[in-house]
Amino acid sequence: MDKETYENQKAFAGEKVPTMHRRMLDHDYQERQMYMITMVTEGRRPLLGQIVGRSDASPDTPDAPRTEPTELGRSVERCWHEIAVRYPQIEVMAFQLMPDHFHGILFVKERIEKPLGKVLLGFKQGCNKAFRALVPSAPSVPSVPSVAVSQQQTGQAKADRKHGLLFEPNYNDKLLLQKGQLKRWNEYLRDNPRRLLMKREHPDLFRVQRGLTVGNMSFSAIGNRFLLQRPVLMQVQCSRRLTEAEIQERVDYFMKAAARGAVLVSPSISPGEKAVMRAAFEQGFPLIYLQENGFTDLAKPGGQRMEACARGQLLILAPWEHHNERTTISRNQCLSLNEMARSLCSVCCCTTATNRTATNEEGV
Repeated sequence: MDKETYENQKAFAGEKVPTMHRRMLDHDYQERQMYMITMVTEGRRPLLGQIVGRSDASPDTPDAPRTEPTELGRSVERCWHEIAVRYPQIEVMAFQLMPDHFHGILFVKERIEKPLGKVLLGFKQGCNKAFRALVPSAPSVPSVPSVAVSQQQTGQAKADRKHGLLFEPNYNDKLLLQKGQLKRWNEYLRDNPRRLLMKREHPDLFRVQRGLTVGNMSFSAIGNRFLLQRPVLMQVQCSRRLTEAEIQERVDYFMKAAARGAVLVSPSISPGEKAVMRAAFEQGFPLIYLQENGFTDLAKPGGQRMEACARGQLLILAPWEHHNERTTISRNQCLSLNEMARSLCSVCCCTTATNRTATNEEGV
């Protein structure tokens, strides 16, 4: 069934709730494909291990960031590698254990008899068996209401689709669709312990702040919010019609402004805007980036953006709610984001100037 038919025929059941557990429509989960799988423990309990080391330590030193697994964590890893034993058509390519979740990469090399979801259900059942054996309180699930727990204990409860045992129901999957994606996945998995240490070392920079109000605008934010208090905020907006030579002129112009202390602000949509913001990012200048998609509660910046947030170089603002669907940004959204960038520069610079004047007058 195609997406349009699916959307037209399904019964309305209220607004769609953001979730990381949706499957891809029209995808055959028995065919050859590579997946990155993520599963999270029920209630985000840190049952699988602990992160040790320092985020700034080199990978080949004793203080390198890593996960020290619990006995349960080691059992989960064994169950993961047993997938390839039970299903020769599947290759286990990677595994990264974290305190309350794990990431793993599976390669379905040829068509399997049952969908991947059934394979992963069997994996979960093996993990639950180890959970019951190793954790005395395993039969009860803390996040399930007490009535439901009581029913479970008396054997009267029906299947609870909202809760699992060791892991939350369902899972998150990402499909390998582009050249080079596997390399990025492997790098992401290896670097996961270090990124978690960075979040713990800089909690204020990586906590999603809701309802950050600037003028008459409201945003969700991740990063260095103090960049909004800098004396000079400068909007980066470039026409799509600029030539390569004209784009380079804009890059040179904004780099000089950033070197003098300006914080560059942009949704980075057009080729010129992307070139300017990329050059500023690479040179370590502070940036405020506006993005169309919002944040989940546990969102964190990806790749080099996380490093930039930890350095206090970056603030990411999102005016709208998070959505799971991949959508193309509309022209109206582009215009709105650029107008927000302009307003931010105007409001914040005026506020900073007013505060500076008031401070000077009080000191006279």
